[in-house]
Amino acid sequence: MKWEKVGEMNCPVARTLAIIGDRWTMLIVRNAFLGTKRFADFQSQLGMTKHLLSGRLKRLVDAGIFKKEEYQQGRYEYKLTTKGKSLYPVLLAMTAWGDDWLDAGKGASLLYVDKKEDIT
Repeated sequence: MKWEKVGEMNCPVARTLAIIGDRWTMLIVRNAFLGTKRFADFQSQLGMTKHLLSGRLKRLVDAGIFKKEEYQQGRYEYKLTTKGKSLYPVLLAMTAWGDDWLDAGKGASLLYVDKKEDIT
C-alpha cells in the first residue's frame, strides 16, 4: 500500500498518521501548544524550509487542527482549534515515552505545566 492511501484505511491509527505521522507535524503542534502562532516564528524555531512548513501548515488547516486568522493585512496566525487542542494528551504521551526510553540519562527535557490558560 502506498503512503498516500493510508488515510483511507479502516483504522483510526492509520487515519491519524495520515495527518500527523511525519517527522515535522507534531513538532509544529508542540510549538503551537507552547504559544507559537506565526509562520516566521515556527520557521525560526524549527529550522524548516518555507516550502516544507507551508505544506505542513496547509495540511493542518485543511484537517481542522489549526485555523488560519489574519492579524494584519496579508499576515496570518495559526491557532489550534478544539480538534487541535485534543492532541494535547498525544503530545504528553509522546513526551513521557521519550523521557522514559530515549533520554540517554539526561532526564526530562521539557516540563509541561497546565496553567488553565486559553492558548488560542
